[in-house]
Amino acid sequence: MKMSRRLTVAAALSLPLVLTLSACSAATTPAGDDAVSVVVLTPYLSSAATKESIDELTAQSEKRGWTVSVVDTAGDMNKLNSAFQDAVAQQPDAIVLGSGDPTQISLGLKSADAAGIPVFAMDAAENPLIAANVTSDNTDLGEQSASALIELMGGQGSVVMMTHEPHPGVKARAAGARATFEAAGITVLEEKHVDNPGAVDSARTSMQDIISARGAEVTGVWGGWDEPALGVTQALNAAGVTGVPVVGVDGQDFALAEIEKGGPFQATVKQDWAAIAGQVVTLIADLVDTETAPAQAQYELPGTLITGS
Repeated sequence: MKMSRRLTVAAALSLPLVLTLSACSAATTPAGDDAVSVVVLTPYLSSAATKESIDELTAQSEKRGWTVSVVDTAGDMNKLNSAFQDAVAQQPDAIVLGSGDPTQISLGLKSADAAGIPVFAMDAAENPLIAANVTSDNTDLGEQSASALIELMGGQGSVVMMTHEPHPGVKARAAGARATFEAAGITVLEEKHVDNPGAVDSARTSMQDIISARGAEVTGVWGGWDEPALGVTQALNAAGVTGVPVVGVDGQDFALAEIEKGGPFQATVKQDWAAIAGQVVTLIADLVDTETAPAQAQYELPGTLITGS
C-alpha cells in the first residue's frame, strides 16, 4: 500500500449517554481536587472518524491526569445546544466541540462564553466564541482525493459526489474536490447529500438509485468521508458494476481493508487524529496552566493520501 504526503499549512447514541473517563498514571500528575476537567460534546459520535478523534483526545488527556466526559447527541443540534448548557452547569475547565457546525449551536456557545468557560473545537470551524479550532486542511483533503480519482479514471469522465454540507470540514473538502474536477474538465453529474448518522446506508441507497437511473454515465465516485465511500462500494458490488473507482477521506481501518481488496474503493486520505487531538490538548493545557491563549483561531494539519498501488 503506497502512502504519499503533501505538505500543507499548519469528536450513534443519544443525549443521555455520558461516558466519564478518569485518568490515573504514575508518570503524570494524578487526578485530584485541582485536576483539569473537560467536557466533549459532539453530534457525530457514530462517525468512525469523530470517534477516533475523541478517543485520541481522551487518551492524551488521561496521560495528564485530566477527567473527560463525552456527550453525543446523535445528529440532533437542538440537543447539542442543551448539552452545552448542561456542561456549563458542571463548570469544567474547558468544553470541546467534537465536529459540527458552530453556527448551529450559537445558544450553547453563548452560554459557555457568559460563564467564562473556554470552548475549543476539533474538526469543526472557526467562530468568535471558540478559542481555537484544530482540524485538517480540508480543502487539501478534497483536492488530494479528487486528484487521485481523476488519475484512477484516466483523466476523463463524469463523477458523482457524496457530500454533507452541515459539516464544515466535509463542505470544505467538497469545494476543493469540485474545483479540482472543474480544472481537469471532469463533469460532476450529481451531488448527493448523505445522512449522518446512517452514512453507509444513506450513500448505498443513493448509489443504487443512480445506478438504476444513469449508471452508464458514472465513471467515478467521490466520497466526502469513508462511510459514504463504503456505502457506494457496497452498491456497486451488489449491482455487479466494475470499472468505477471510489475514493474517500479519513483513512479508517475499514477503508484500508477495502482498498487492499482491489475493488471499487481505491483511495482515501488519512487524517492525523493523534496530532489534531494533541494540539487541542496542548492548547487547553496552555490556557489552564499559564493563561496563554491560542496564537491563532484555526490550526490546519496535513493529510496523507493512501492508494492500493
